[in-house]
Amino acid sequence: MKIELTKKPKNPILIQGFPGFGLIGTIVTEFLIEHLGAKSIGKIISDEMPPVIAVHENKLIEPLEVYYDDKTNIIILHALTGVSGLEWKMAEAIGNLCTELNVKEIICVEGVNSEDMQGETRAFYLSDNKKKMEDTGIGPLKEGIIIGVTGALLLRVKNIDKSCIFVETHSSLPDSRGAAKVIEILDKYLGLNVDYNPLLKKAEIFERKVKQILEKGKDVLSKRQERDETLNYLG
Repeated sequence: MKIELTKKPKNPILIQGFPGFGLIGTIVTEFLIEHLGAKSIGKIISDEMPPVIAVHENKLIEPLEVYYDDKTNIIILHALTGVSGLEWKMAEAIGNLCTELNVKEIICVEGVNSEDMQGETRAFYLSDNKKKMEDTGIGPLKEGIIIGVTGALLLRVKNIDKSCIFVETHSSLPDSRGAAKVIEILDKYLGLNVDYNPLLKKAEIFERKVKQILEKGKDVLSKRQERDETLNYLG
């Protein structure tokens, strides 16, 4: 697994979001790319991942793409596909990227499953910059289990500040409300000047877009699996 870049900014903040509960990471990073006007500067390549690619508005959408906004000096890792089984390799690739670019901070955004959500959507943090994160108005994650790429990053990547924002979601489907909560926190944490009035509406639009892309990808993989099983049976 490797990350190929056409541009190598120095001392950026890196935000990563991979599909998980509520597809929070994917929706949040999609929103930020649109809001900031971030440009693609590379992609993550692995021969161990299924060869699936999306097309949107007659353009190819890489399943794992790297975006950059020079106004804020923020890099965004945007994922339209899961990386189950490749979490350690992904963490290693991201760690190498952080070293090469002298990344100041990694920010991970995740949805956490909650069966007893009531009232306002809650969010929690785990951060090396506790005071700054507390100023956003959310509390610390006191108990929990962190898995996936975020878990691997926390264990493997050293000597770089790391912050995680977790938001409650009770859905395995895209959760625009939870994603909007994360965007609100990131705005306070990084000073991105997000216009909050259309925030939820935009998040819902992204939700539908992401859901359609992921459903098409899932359908392709399902048909491929059925084909392979048929070939194995006949063989």
